[in-house]
Amino acid sequence: MNASMINAMVSMNALQQKLDLISDNIANVNTVGYKKKEATFEDLLNNAKRQPEAFSQPGRLSPLDFNQGWGAKMTMIQPNLTQGPMKATDAKTDLAIEGNALFEVVVDEAGTRAYTRNGAFQLTVNANGDTILATEEGYPVVALVPDGNGNLVEGNLVLPQGYEMKVNDDGSVLGVSSEGTIALGSIKLLQASRPAGLTAVADNLFAIAAGINVDDVVQQIVPNDDNRIAVRQGYLEQSNVELTDEMTELITVQRAYQLAARALTSSDTMMGLANTMRS
Repeated sequence: MNASMINAMVSMNALQQKLDLISDNIANVNTVGYKKKEATFEDLLNNAKRQPEAFSQPGRLSPLDFNQGWGAKMTMIQPNLTQGPMKATDAKTDLAIEGNALFEVVVDEAGTRAYTRNGAFQLTVNANGDTILATEEGYPVVALVPDGNGNLVEGNLVLPQGYEMKVNDDGSVLGVSSEGTIALGSIKLLQASRPAGLTAVADNLFAIAAGINVDDVVQQIVPNDDNRIAVRQGYLEQSNVELTDEMTELITVQRAYQLAARALTSSDTMMGLANTMRS
C-alpha cells in the first residue's frame, strides 16, 4: 500500500468521525439544554523527503525537498457551552441557567454524579415518600439543604405537601403556601473550567471519566451579578446548535471526503497501471 492510499484512508476515517459528530448535532437541534459537540484534529507525523539530484536544474522555482503527510486524526471532542436561547414555559419546575454553569444530578444508588443544562425538571416521590425535584428520567437534582444545625449539606430538594416551589435568581429555593414561606435550600450549580474533561453520555448528561479529579473540571459556584450567572424559573434553555452553521460544515466535510475518496481511487488506478506494465 503506497503513501497516497494510506493518507487518503486515514483522512477519510477522520472525516467520517466528523460527519458523525455533525449528524449528532443536527439530530439534537431541538433538544432542551443540548450543547453542540466540537472536534479537534491534528496532522499525523510528517516525513521530510528529498527530491532526486536530477531535479536540481537551473531556473527551477520549486524547492528540492518536500513534506509527505500521513493524514489527520481526531484528537478530542468537547462540548461548546455557549448560551442557548431561552424559551418561556411558565412551569414552576422548569429551570434555565443564564451563564456558564451546570446542574448536578445523581444517576444511581451509588451516588454517581452527572451534569446537565437541561432544566426540564419535575416533582417526583422518592423511596422515602418525599416529594423531590428530579429530571424527567427520575434522577434527583443535587441541592444544598439545611441539616438542622444551621449548616448546608448536599441532598435532595424536598417540597413539603401544600407548598409551591419558588426559585430565586441566585438559586435559592423557597416553599410558598397560604400559611407562609419557608426556606428549602438552594440549587447546586457548578462551573466547568475544563469543558474538554466532560464526556457526553446518555439522557443529555455529561460525566467525568474515572481517574480525572472532579475539582479540576468543575467547581461549585454561587450565582450573582459579578459572575453573570442566574437561575430562571419558568424558562428552558434551548439547544445552542445553529442549523445553518451545521449544514455549511456538513457540505464542507462532504467535499473533503469526496476529495480523499478520489485520491484513493486515483492511487488505485495508478497501481493497477503499474501492475499491468510489461518490460
